[in-house]
Amino acid sequence: MNKQKSGERTLLTSLVLSSPGPLVLGSGLLIGFSSTLLADFLRRSSELVAIIISWVVFRMLHGKKKVEETQKERLERIAKVCVGVAMCLSGAAMIFVALFSAKAASGNVIPGLVIALLGVTTNSWFFLRYRRLNREKPNAILAVQSKLYRAKSLVDICVVIALVVIAVAPDAPMTRWVDMGGSIVVASYLIMNGIKVSKNQEANGGLGKEG
Repeated sequence: MNKQKSGERTLLTSLVLSSPGPLVLGSGLLIGFSSTLLADFLRRSSELVAIIISWVVFRMLHGKKKVEETQKERLERIAKVCVGVAMCLSGAAMIFVALFSAKAASGNVIPGLVIALLGVTTNSWFFLRYRRLNREKPNAILAVQSKLYRAKSLVDICVVIALVVIAVAPDAPMTRWVDMGGSIVVASYLIMNGIKVSKNQEANGGLGKEG
């Protein structure tokens, strides 16, 4: 029961901490534009929805009312697919913005850079936290969150690199290509991992042994 409470608290904490991201990044877009920043806003918004669904499913599975095994597997599959779809949609949105945005990076991208730096630290902590909880007591929901936060951590690192280049040399000819390249690399990683998560149909098998 303690492990279940710990898992639920971790999910709730990640939900609360993820909530301000889309709002802050949306505000940042009003003062400084880049395709990487816009794509990051879209990514965080879709991931927030997936985290909310995962939290709701976890509470349903570990509530006072006992859930049958078939229903348990179905709910776990829903949470898993939602995370995978969110990652794929984020990646697709990033590629679209990177390829079809005619506006080059401009303005102040510092707010987005600060959020991305905080994201690297926070998401890495959650990745390690979810992985530890899942190793101690395998759980499909916690395992898929571990996968999500591992992807989020690596994505934030790519976003930081791209935005640092934009902040240091906003008018350099290469800035537009770095901005576009950062979006495409991040998007490709998200799509590949999103497909992998969605296709894994083992409720507690593959996901439960996340390492």
